[in-house]
Order: sequence, then structure tokens, then C-alpha cells
Amino acid sequence: MAITAKMVKELREKTGAGMMDCKKALQETDGDINKAVDYLREKGISKAAKKADRIAAEGSTYIEVVGNNAVLLEVNCETDFVTKNDQFKNLLAELGKHIASQKPATLEEALQQELHGNGDTVETYINSTIATIGEKISLRRFTLLSKTDNDAFGSYLHMGGRIGVLTLLEGTTDEDLAKDVAMHVAAVNPRYVSRDAVAEEEVNHEREVLKTQALNEGKPANIVEKMVEGRLGKFFEEICLLEQSFVKDPDQKVKKIVADKGATVKTFIRYEVGEGMEKREENFADEVMSQIKK
Repeated sequence: MAITAKMVKELREKTGAGMMDCKKALQETDGDINKAVDYLREKGISKAAKKADRIAAEGSTYIEVVGNNAVLLEVNCETDFVTKNDQFKNLLAELGKHIASQKPATLEEALQQELHGNGDTVETYINSTIATIGEKISLRRFTLLSKTDNDAFGSYLHMGGRIGVLTLLEGTTDEDLAKDVAMHVAAVNPRYVSRDAVAEEEVNHEREVLKTQALNEGKPANIVEKMVEGRLGKFFEEICLLEQSFVKDPDQKVKKIVADKGATVKTFIRYEVGEGMEKREENFADEVMSQIKK
């Protein structure tokens, strides 16, 4: 049976599901609207659509390593209670394995891929978990890294996955060193690997700010430039990983710790759950009272 735009529109209005999900449901049920509604419900898509406008700023980061590929991902949910749920933990593991092995280029591509290359899509799999758990759940972002046999991944999850860090060190297979660097990144939160990674525009802006500060402090103009360069060093220490004092040995810089092992830091990725997202303000007592009164 030919599936028309009118039929898709009607199913969308009934279920709140996406256009492509509705079209597939109608195709699978030979255009029967009622059966299509049941199909979406069974897949968890209808229930998931109704939760789409909820705020999900809690969740967890997760790291999966498959051979020479590794992924750091963030999955969001509505409450931190869900992160302790075994089904949620299983979801993280399955998504990690899928992304590390299938290597999608974008979030959109990942959601439309068949899970592990066979069966329902990743998006459908997530929706079925939503139907079971009863909260909005979403794969927010991921970063894939690849290495050679002579390199090392370092992974670290802090506070049960509240913060996740993935590092890539070249020239060493010392995973303990790579993990130590990941722990440092989790604690100190640098923005760049090295000075060279900082945009010239940002450095020039900071230089002008420091120059103005020095002049406002009444410092002689002939020594201001030298003072500014000294203070720029402090600026780089704040934002550049290699310039920072190593958290496990503050007497040494990260760059020395790494260089002593003949290694270099290629890159690092740091996710903190919910960063940059609008968070819901809740009054737990009021919520409990509202449930008691029902």
C-alpha cells in the first residue's frame, strides 16, 4: 500500500513520533494507522516522543576501547538516580561498543546506524530503553580517537562518570602514564595541550589586558613589556596541559613527566555531564507533596 503524506501526518499527530519513524511504522503495518500506533508503542518510540521536551541534563560519560579505537561519549537523562540503573549502564556499554567499532562520523549518523551493524537502529534502541526506564534519555555527543600500536590511550571516569577524560599519548605504550595524564585533566581542566594550540588572537587579547593592568598599577612603561611576558607564562599555565604542575607531583610540569618517558601528548578530550546545558530547578519537597496529594 502506498504511504501518503496525509497518513504520516495523522500518525505523527496521534503519537508525537518523528516523520521517518511514522513512515516506517506505516510501511511495516501496510498503512494500518491503529497497527502503526501499536508498532511505535512497542518500539518505545511513541512514549519517547512524549518525553522529548523534558530537560535531561543529568547522565553519565562512558569510555570504550576497541583495539586501536576509543570513544568518549555522554548520555543524558532526567535524574541522577537513573545512572545507577543496570539498564542505563548496559545502554552506555552498548553505545560505546557500537561507536568504537562502527565509527560514525556524526551524531546523526550514529543514531541512524543499525546497532552493531545488524537490526534496529541506535535511535530505536535508545527509545526502547526510554520506554522501559520511563525517562527521557539522549546520546548527546561523542568523540572518537584512533592510535597506532606504539601509542597509548588513557581513560578516567570521575565521580561515577560525572567527568570523563580520554587521552592519547604518542611514542609510548604506557597506559598507566596515559591514565595519570587523564586524571590530571579531570582535576585541573586545561583547555589546550600546549601553547602552540592557543590561537594568536586569544594570546594577543590576553597580552593587551595584562599590559593595561600593569599600566593601571603604575608600573613604568619601560618594564611593562617584560612584566607582561612574565604574566603570560602564568596565563599559559592556567590553560595549557603541558605547562601545568602535575597533580601527582606538583614539583614537575606535565611536559617533563611525559617527556621523561619519551612520549608526547597528542590530544585529550574532557566531558563533564550537562556542561553548557540548561538545568531544571526542582523543589524536591514540593514534588513529593504533590504526589502524596494525588
